[in-house]
Amino acid sequence: MTASGRCLCGAITYELTGDPIATAICHCEHCQRQGGSAFSVNLIVHESQMSVTGTLSTFEDRGDDGGDTVHVYRRFCGACGSPIMSELVQPAGILAVKAGTLDDRSAVAPTVEAWCDHKQPWVQIPGLATSLARE
Repeated sequence: MTASGRCLCGAITYELTGDPIATAICHCEHCQRQGGSAFSVNLIVHESQMSVTGTLSTFEDRGDDGGDTVHVYRRFCGACGSPIMSELVQPAGILAVKAGTLDDRSAVAPTVEAWCDHKQPWVQIPGLATSLARE
C-alpha cells in the first residue's frame, strides 16, 4: 500500500508505505477533544512507514493523570491546526495517523476499537474487535 495525505491548508503533506499494523477507532477523551468528535479513526503504522514534508507542531499530551510524563506527542499543522498523527511514547516508533487527512479515505475500514471505557453511549460500531488498552 502507498497512500498520501495532507492537512487542510496543504502546508503539511505525507506519504505512507506498506500496510498499516491496524486501522483503529480510538474513543479516548483526548482524541475526542483533539478531533472535536466522538472518536478518532487512525491508521496505526511504524514510524519508518511515514515521510512528512513541512514542519509539524507538537503538543505533549500528558494524559488524564496530569503528571509530568508525556504519553503521546500529538503532531499537527501549526498553520491550520489539522491533527496529522499521534506518536506513541510506549511502544516507541508507533504512529496513529489521522485517517481523515488521507487523500483517499474510501478504503479505510477500521478493524479494532480502543479506549472503549470512554466511548459515548450512543456510538455503536458493529463487527469490531475491542482493545483492552486503557488511557
